[in-house]
Amino acid sequence: MSLFGGWGMLAAFLALLCCRGSGVKAFEGPEHLMVGSGEFQFINCTASCTDPKNIVLETHLSKTLLESQAQWKLFKVYNISKDEKLLCSFTCGGKQETKVFIVTVFYPPKQVLLTLWPTSVAAGTLFTIECRVPAVAPLEGLTVTLLRGTEILYNHTFVGTAPSPQDAMVSRNTTAHREDGHHNFSCEAQMDLRSRGGGLVHRISDPQRLEVKEPEPNTQMVALITTVTVLLLMVVTLVLLYRYRQQTRNT
Repeated sequence: MSLFGGWGMLAAFLALLCCRGSGVKAFEGPEHLMVGSGEFQFINCTASCTDPKNIVLETHLSKTLLESQAQWKLFKVYNISKDEKLLCSFTCGGKQETKVFIVTVFYPPKQVLLTLWPTSVAAGTLFTIECRVPAVAPLEGLTVTLLRGTEILYNHTFVGTAPSPQDAMVSRNTTAHREDGHHNFSCEAQMDLRSRGGGLVHRISDPQRLEVKEPEPNTQMVALITTVTVLLLMVVTLVLLYRYRQQTRNT
């Protein structure tokens, strides 16, 4: 069951506590609800009067009446796979009234996939950290964070909405340091749906290790230094031979 399914269960529990043996208006829950694709949602239909007639939840989805009292009925609605509008109707004083619940389906981050490329690098060279969160929606409010140990290397919060689930991608090029080989790299995805009547969904990738090697010597530079050294030795040798011949002639 999702985080929001648990929230709905808590709402239902509060509704039962509020309504048993009292004439006080029951907890109705937010009119805007979030539910994971294919999951269920609790709906508490509460009338605005103390003696309502015909409290009904109108939906084409499968539902179960869990419990009822004079002023309210608690339903469980199953297999919500797309955005839905649920209607609670009841009659108060001969007048029919309706309460609307807007249920929005979201696709939470179920996987967070981290890739280091290459996995083995020399200190001082670039490598790429890439994080992919498959099939998520809405993108708005999704934050992806790249971590080295507990240190935040980079984070990105997506904006805008998408009509269907899509992959969220974040990548970063960075320079390898010797100490990087002693830390785990990971990626964290957090979906914040609180502004839509939901909550927080948090997932983190499996840790990855980077192999950091000592930088390889520059072969061209080594060849240049060797050539210069040989030339200097030749010059010194020629100078010494020249002085030796001069001294021999003078004697």
